[in-house]
Amino acid sequence: MSLSRTWLLIGASLTVIAVFFMLREHWAHALGMSPYLLLLACPLLHLFHGHGGHTGGKK
Repeated sequence: MSLSRTWLLIGASLTVIAVFFMLREHWAHALGMSPYLLLLACPLLHLFHGHGGHTGGKK
């Protein structure tokens, strides 16, 4: 394994551990924000993904 890949694996592991402990300590806050995150996901989906075109099946 190359050195950069090793550092990437270490960084990803530390990130997962940090997110776990943040969620463990602040679970009530994370659940309290979930409806707002769901509502925020809708406009972001349309902003980045769109509707897939508005051709309506016309050729």
